[in-house]
Parts: sequence; C-alpha cells; structure tokens
Amino acid sequence: MRPRKSLESCGTGAGLGVLAAAGCSRRPRRACSTRPGAGLARPKEIQDEELQGFCSRIIKLLREDLGPAAVDALQRLFLIVWATKYPRRLDKTCVDLLQATLCLPTCPEQLQVLCAAILREMSPSDSLTLSCDRAPNTRQMSLVASVLLAQGDRRQEVRSVGQRIFTVLESRQPEGPSLRHLLPVLSKVVGLAPGTLQEGPCFLSHFHQHHEGLGSPKCLTVFLNGTPHHRPDRPPQQAACGLAPPCQCPARAPALRGLFLHTQGPAGPITEVDGAVASDFFTVLSTGQHFTEDQWLNVQAFSMLRAWLLHKSPEGPSTLDTDDKSELEGSTLSVLSAASTATRLLPPRERLREAAFEYCQRLIEQSNRRALRKGDADLQKACLVEAILILDVLCRQDPSFLYRTLSCLKALHTRLGTDPGSERAVLPLAQFFLNHGEAAAVGSEAIYQHLLTRLPSEHFHNPMLAFEVIRFCRDNLPLFDLHLLGILKSSFPNLFKFLAWNSPPLTSEFVGLLPALVDAGTAVEMLHTLLDLPCLTAALHLQLRSSSSPSERLLWDASLRTPSCLEAFRDPQCQGLFQHLLRTKASGSAERLTLLHQLLQPMASCARVAQCAEAVPALLQAFFSAVIQSSRLLECWWLPLAAPRELNPGGAPGDRLVTAWLDAGWAAWASLQLSKTAPCLAGRLLQGEPQFAGRALTTQLALLLLERSDSLYQVPQYEARVQRVLSSQFLALCQRNPSLVVELARELLDFVGSVSNIHSRAGVFTSVVWAIGEYLSVTCDRRCTVEQINKFFEALEALLFEVTQSRPSADQPRCPPQVVTVLMTTLTKLASRSQDLIPRVSLFLSKMRTLAQGPASSSTHSEEDAEAIRIRATELLNLLKMPSVAQFVFTPSAEVCHPRYHRDTNMSLPLALRMVSRLVEKESSLLPG
Repeated sequence: MRPRKSLESCGTGAGLGVLAAAGCSRRPRRACSTRPGAGLARPKEIQDEELQGFCSRIIKLLREDLGPAAVDALQRLFLIVWATKYPRRLDKTCVDLLQATLCLPTCPEQLQVLCAAILREMSPSDSLTLSCDRAPNTRQMSLVASVLLAQGDRRQEVRSVGQRIFTVLESRQPEGPSLRHLLPVLSKVVGLAPGTLQEGPCFLSHFHQHHEGLGSPKCLTVFLNGTPHHRPDRPPQQAACGLAPPCQCPARAPALRGLFLHTQGPAGPITEVDGAVASDFFTVLSTGQHFTEDQWLNVQAFSMLRAWLLHKSPEGPSTLDTDDKSELEGSTLSVLSAASTATRLLPPRERLREAAFEYCQRLIEQSNRRALRKGDADLQKACLVEAILILDVLCRQDPSFLYRTLSCLKALHTRLGTDPGSERAVLPLAQFFLNHGEAAAVGSEAIYQHLLTRLPSEHFHNPMLAFEVIRFCRDNLPLFDLHLLGILKSSFPNLFKFLAWNSPPLTSEFVGLLPALVDAGTAVEMLHTLLDLPCLTAALHLQLRSSSSPSERLLWDASLRTPSCLEAFRDPQCQGLFQHLLRTKASGSAERLTLLHQLLQPMASCARVAQCAEAVPALLQAFFSAVIQSSRLLECWWLPLAAPRELNPGGAPGDRLVTAWLDAGWAAWASLQLSKTAPCLAGRLLQGEPQFAGRALTTQLALLLLERSDSLYQVPQYEARVQRVLSSQFLALCQRNPSLVVELARELLDFVGSVSNIHSRAGVFTSVVWAIGEYLSVTCDRRCTVEQINKFFEALEALLFEVTQSRPSADQPRCPPQVVTVLMTTLTKLASRSQDLIPRVSLFLSKMRTLAQGPASSSTHSEEDAEAIRIRATELLNLLKMPSVAQFVFTPSAEVCHPRYHRDTNMSLPLALRMVSRLVEKESSLLPG
C-alpha cells in the first residue's frame, strides 16, 4: 500500500493564485516538481483521517493565534478542498470557526479572504450559519455575500443578500464605510435574480447621503455625476466630492491612487485627459493623483450602468415611479444641467435616466479631447463605445431622449471619420441609427458605408473588430431594409477581407452570413472570390508589406522572403489584377487567373494562407447550400404569389384592377410567411426574383465549377479538398436541375473528351460522367434525343478504350478504378435508353471482364481493384440480357423513385432484381430454348 503523504509536505501550489491576487502573501517554500499536476497530486491523496487531524490543528490556531501559522495552515486547507472533485467534509467545529473568523472585526484581511475561499469551495453546505447582518463592515459583507451566493439559492440566499445590500446602500452616511465592495456583489445579485431589483427599494435612484446641513436624496445619480451644488455659506470641501466640481475636491483617501495616472506626489486638482483642469462634474475619464470614495463609486457605477438600466426597465418606458412626496418637496435634486433638470423634480427612475443621459453626453465631449497618455486614449475609446450603447438603451426605453441625442451622434460620426483610432465606436453608432433611424427620419447611409467599406479595407488585421463587424451583420439581418441589404451584398468582397485574414475564428460566422449575401447578381462573383480566397490573403500580406505604417509592418510573416511578389504588387502592369482582388465592391469576375496564381505562388507557404485554404471547403459547402435552399424557398413561395396574375392576364381595366389588388394581397401574405422562415429572402421575393438560382444561374455555376476545378491556387492539399467539394456540388446542381446535362451537352462533351481531365481532376470527372448517365434521358428533359445519347456514348466509349488499353507512363498515369467503373455504368445506362447500342456495350463489357481477369491487369490495377472492375462488368452484362428490365432499373420513373414504391413487396425494385437474376440463369425454365 502506498504510504500517505504528510500534510506538512503539501506545497501551496498554483491553486492559490487567486488568493495571492486578493492580498494573501505566500511564504517561500521548497521547490515542487515541474511535472504537470505535481502540485495537486499530494493534496488529492490526503485521506479523511489525516484531514480531520489537520482540521484539529487549524481549530487550535484559529482559537489561539491568528498569525502567519494560521495563514499557512488555511492556505494548505484551501488547496486540499480546491484540488478535489468531490466535496471534502470538514469538522463542524472547524467550519464554525471559519465562519466566526470571517465575521471577526479584528481579523486580518488575508485570513478573511482565505476563510471565504474555503467556505465557497465547500458549497453547497447545510452547516453554514452565515448572514450578512453579522458582517461588521462592507468589505467583510462582500466576502460573506460571496459565500452565500455560492450556495445556489436553496434558502433564498440571493434575495436576502440583495435586501441587505439595499439597506446598507440606502443608509449610507457621508463619512461612513466604503461602498466599493458592495456594488460588484449587487451586480452579481441582479444577474442571478433580476427580479430582486424590482422587488427591493429603488436603490438605483434613491441612495440617501446626509451631509452636514444638507439633506438630499442620493442615488446612483450621485455616483454618476456627484453631489448637489454646495451651499454658498459652506466651503466646497464640505460638500460631497462626487458632484462638486472635481477641481475643488480634496483627496480624502491619499492611499488610493488614480486609475489613470502613473505619477506619485501630493494630491492635486482633477484634470481632463488633455491636462486641462476639469470645470465640469467628475466622470470615469477624469484623472487625478488620488480619488475620493465617491469618485471610485462613480467609476464602478458607470461600469454597471447599462446592465442596471436593462434590468430596471427591460421592455422600454414603464410607468413612472412614485416617490415619497415629502422627500421630493423637502430635497434639493442632484443635477448636471441646470437648464434641463434644475427646475423640475423627477421620479427616481426618470432621474436615473436623465443622469445617465447627461453623463454620456459629458463622456462624448471628453472623448473629443486629445489624451496625453496612450492608456487614457484607449480608455477614451472604450468609454465612447459604452456611452453610445447606453444612449441606445435610453432611447429605446424613453423615446423622448432620441431627438436630444441625434445631433450629438451626427457630429460624432463626422469626427469619427477623421479619427484614425476610433473605429470600434462606429459599430455602436451604426447600431443606434439602425434601431432609431426610421423613427427619427434620419438618413444613415454614410455610417453604413463607413462600416462596410472603410473598416474592412483599413482594419482587416484587427481580429476583434472583424468579429464584431460580422456579428453586427448577422445579428441585425432582420432589421436590414432592402436598401441596406443591397449595400451589404455589394460589399461582400470587402467583408471577405476579414475572412481571408482571420479565417479560423470567422469561418463559422461567415457560414451563417453567406445566405444573406448570395443572390442571382452576386453568386457567380462570390464563387470566384471564395475559390481565390487564399490569393486574397496573400495579397493582403503584400499590402501590409508595402505599407509605410510601422505598426502594420509588425503583422508580417518575417520568415517569408518574397521580393518577386512585392515587385509584382508594385508593378503598374499587374496593378489591375491586385486592385480587382482588393476591391471594396462587387464588380464582376477577374481574368488572367493563371498569371495571378503564378505571381502569388511564392506566398503559398505562408501559414496564414494555409489557414485560409483550410476554411474554403466549408465555405463552399455553405455557399452552394444557400443557393439551393434559396431556390427552393423562393420557388415555393412564388407559386401562390404568381397565381393571381394567371386569373386575368389581359382584360378590362376593372379586371386588371382586381388582379392588382389580388397581387397585393398575395404579396403581403407571402412576405409575411417568408419573413418567418427566411427574413433575408423576403425582399428578393417582392423584388421579382422568382428565377433566383433557377436554370440560368445553375447553368452559370455549373460551367464555372468545371472551369475553375483545374484553375486553383497551388496551396498544399488545397486543390484536392476543393475538387472534392466541387464534385459533390456539381451533382447537387444536377439533381436540382436535371435538364442541366442537356443544356450543357456541348461543354460536357468537350470536358469528357480529354483524358487529361481524368488525371488532373478525377473527382470532378467522375461526377460529370455519373451525371451524364443519370440525367441524359427523356425522363429528365424532353429535349433529349437519340443523337445526343449516341454522341455521348461514342465519346465515353472511346475514352474508356483509351484509358484501359494504354499502359501507364509518366505522361499518362493509370486511370483510377472508380473512373473505369463509372464509365462502364454510364455506357450501360445510355445503351438501355438507345437499345441499338446494347450489342456494342455488351461486347465491350465482356472484354473488360476478360481484361480484369487476365495477367495484364496487374500492371495497371491492384488485385482488389481488378476484382471490383470484373464484378461490375458481370453485373452490367447480366442486366443487359433483358433490355426492358435494364431500362426499368437504370431509368426508373418518378413513381418508382418514391419511397412508397419500395415498401410494396409486389412492386419493389429488389423484386425486379431478383426476377432478373432468375431470368439470366441457364438452369431457369423460363429462358427460351
């Protein structure tokens, strides 16, 4: 039996990183093994008996000495309970002492954090007796609340914690304890139980702070924009620092340094990010050497404001809250703008919204200042984004804010167009105008053009921005009108720059977005773009390399040495190719692809190009699925829409008026039904695209598929993967439009007439040959003639003869056995439809069977492949002995293809095959002679 490890040898391990961040010091210990998991193996091996003995030691330490020894012992105990999957059972006396120590006013903070962490790891537990009422201060209350919230609300702990925090926040005194520890806990409570915020007091706008000689209702409004104007007979320093002009606020907590200032020194005035002394109320963008308690609360409150607004009024403007009349009559309201709110009193919820609105306006004004430090500049951008999002929430909850916001945001967009570092603010701005532009009757096309044109072209290498832009497009598709949807479709080459540069994280997003981008006008160009997506990645690399910006040069792959590519990128004769590849709008397909692939071939080994190439097959699958699905939906819904027009195509004006009225009714109904299943397609239906992905587009895509299957960028394994997808999608297109083979008869004859196509793109060639045998019949297209069948038969027969009779060489490698079997099957299908060809194909199949059994086949095919060819030839010969049965098998009617047919044992296909087997047996008495 393996000896148990001693607790004294347990290292503190990596599990205490969170505790160290909370202020728990760690004494130097001997080095642990570098083996992964070595620090956790020993705590997991501790047995219950030894754990109880260790708990006894902890009990003694907690009763006698709350010093370093107790800290060390609690760290070990935390590691034991943290590193074990199942809950460890501790002695009840130990658990009680941990709770008592947590609530002890004189206990060191490090011990309190450790006690709370151990109790959280034991949750849920029935032995806890903690209550927020027992916590002597707000810091300890936050630790107790974290333990209670970890219980899982079995005894309504979440509600009790929330109510206690409400009480403390409402009764806060100016010189009372810090509330900074409680706001994050309250945010957690609201997240776990949003109804708590509605049931409790209206704390968001009803915090009470009683200052000397000044009684006023204080709230989150106070934390956002401070305190009321100070009385003339009282110095500014005696007013609460939250709302008093920041330049007059004393630094009451010299130990707390500002978040945004990195210099040390005596307390100074509150300044703006550009160094100017602040003359307006304090915000998260105000800087200083030290922050007061109210200013810290201001920062915290702003970070939680949007979530609180959504929890407080998720459905929009609600009934006004009733406030205590005596309080409103005897109070002085905290204000930001004397012109807007100083002359009237508002209910708490409306006061909160007003304060949030003024605060966001102030942040937008501050974001226009030039920051002296990079950290402050980054904070400006983040606060600007949050301010716009909060304004969006306010305008959705109370439309009266809309017209006060529009002028500000219009000016903001004008400024963003010239500010190179504020591109992320364009997204919430576009979202705002998308939500409210129609209500405000404001044109916002310039914002969408900025979003879909400039951002992808200039910031395609920003992965976070790329993800946010694509998510914006996906999430807001139901809100796009026809005009905006048209802008989105025409901008797909620009959006694909995001995909080309950030293909691994964005592939799934684009798979969901592609159906909205594809239509009859963009499908062909989009297929070209998808096939050339690795080329676009290489071109973006070259664009960055030729850039003069040092920050963009850092994005290069330094391991690549491609001077010839850079020269070609800068060559005026080749600029047309690269300009088309880097275009921002849909503008048709490119030519001279072979030259483009040759110029970019040195970039094929780039890791980012290889990553992009791996994503293309999945995108092609999504593209063709969108084309076929869109076709089915539109054709399904177009039938009832077109029905009224057949009632009276010509006639008296009154009759045409009735027809138009019916058209309008059908259109409204079809649009409503289609919007439920495919919102992005409803517009196409009413625009008159019933033939989307119909015969014309299917023909174009099939031809393009054949052309591009051997014209691909030569990235390792890319050609094989793409050809595998193209071969399957060619069959899907033919299944969708069976007459495709007859319509493309000339092109398909040229394609199958070249032996080189077998070796360069065997998968695509096999699919084409199979489609010819499957769909070249009168059943699929009445235009099919015997002459066409004979032409295809002769071409395929000559091809099969050539590939089977010639020996493999360096110029002509051996033909894959799959191609041979498909060629034999297709010839048999064609002969069953033109019975004059049956003797020729029977003779050829006999030769193929003999050839597969002979010794010569060993030089071209393996034993398994030769056996497969022999079996297929034998089966086809047996079927051709009864031409009518062969036609029944190879060209079944539509009724035979129905699943119900195969469930009928009297008429099923297996029965027909068994009949053929009996007929071809020599011993059968049914055979004549």
